[in-house]
Amino acid sequence: MKNILLLSTFILTIFACQPTEKTEEKQETTKEDSPSFDATKSDQKAVELADKVIAAHGGIENWNNTRYIAWNFLGARDLIWDKYTGNVRIDFPSQESTYLININEDTGRVKLGERELTKADSLDKYIERGKQIWVNDSYWLVFPFKLKDPGVQLKYVGQDTTKNGEEAEVISLTFEKVGFTPQNKYKAYIDPQSHLILQWDYFKNASDSAASFQNIWTDYQEYGDIMLSSGRDERELGNIKVGQEWDDKVFEEF
Repeated sequence: MKNILLLSTFILTIFACQPTEKTEEKQETTKEDSPSFDATKSDQKAVELADKVIAAHGGIENWNNTRYIAWNFLGARDLIWDKYTGNVRIDFPSQESTYLININEDTGRVKLGERELTKADSLDKYIERGKQIWVNDSYWLVFPFKLKDPGVQLKYVGQDTTKNGEEAEVISLTFEKVGFTPQNKYKAYIDPQSHLILQWDYFKNASDSAASFQNIWTDYQEYGDIMLSSGRDERELGNIKVGQEWDDKVFEEF
């Protein structure tokens, strides 16, 4: 229950860095101008560990080639994400709301109850809220592939144990003027053999001495060509599906 309360408090802050996903065509034409991870601002050992983590979870090529991801966020809501176009659908039953948004263009449609929003101010507000939900929920799922996002600074912390006693190599992530909340910090506990994430710690402020919360990562499975973990302590990221084809009507129809 404590973690659930923390989640509602931090829903707008948990994801400090999310670069815009582009279509394949746009990636090709803007590659030189796109921001990239700056390894010179991180510890070499931390960068090497991050590379091993990304490889263990399927590798950056398989991640880039993965188009659609669907999942349920901790029993609260369902999401479908087209990584190539930026289209996202969010069904949020407890709030009787559905978001059909494009997180690249900040456009979309929103339905609250039986009413679709039409006034520009209200619609823009809820499109922004939908993007923040996606930012939060996707980071919980695909964090291993975000370790070398633009603006991320990695530091090797050392060897430690997770809260359930597993030995781990630990790196920290801080952020340089990127995302909604660049003051955040994370620690990633990495299995020395498999290089899978064993635990993450979230700090609301990088200067905080104690984590706001910690989650053990469990229940790893292959989804398509990537490896994802669904277990977060007693909670779950459920109904995970990965595909290269999807009925795009889900992004168009309530």
